[in-house]
Amino acid sequence: MSTPGQHDASSLLRVVTAELDIVQRFVSLLGVEQAALSSGDTDQLPELIEQKNLTANQLGTLAKERNTVLAAQGYAADRAGIEAWCEHYPRHTDVAEAWKKTISLASEARELNNINGKLITLRMQYNAKALEALRGGSNSLDLYGPDGQSTSLGRIRIDDAV
Repeated sequence: MSTPGQHDASSLLRVVTAELDIVQRFVSLLGVEQAALSSGDTDQLPELIEQKNLTANQLGTLAKERNTVLAAQGYAADRAGIEAWCEHYPRHTDVAEAWKKTISLASEARELNNINGKLITLRMQYNAKALEALRGGSNSLDLYGPDGQSTSLGRIRIDDAV
């Protein structure tokens, strides 16, 4: 493996720092998305999805760039490669710290995305039940009958009085 010159270390630092910035932006977007889903403010979601997709594309581009820099220095073009680079050049703590923060934020983003997925599933289930109730189907939400009593699935009363 070659000895990195100042330019090689600075190129890697530039890319990893840019990745860190983009991952921070992605985490922020996921937080806004979670707040919108929790509050029912779904009007924001299309714009957030667009921003998340753009951010994810930027992350992909930066990851390719990082991997190219690593490969040019004789390291594996993946996570193991940058970790090996950081281990081999411990004096470049700025690269290692930026990478460590990036990995930590990526883990946070994964968890937020998982929670948001669950919130979306709950919202979809609620919407499906509400739509079924509007259609008058048998799987409808708890509704009240003419007598003011709930007519949920388990408590539907049959009035046989003539």
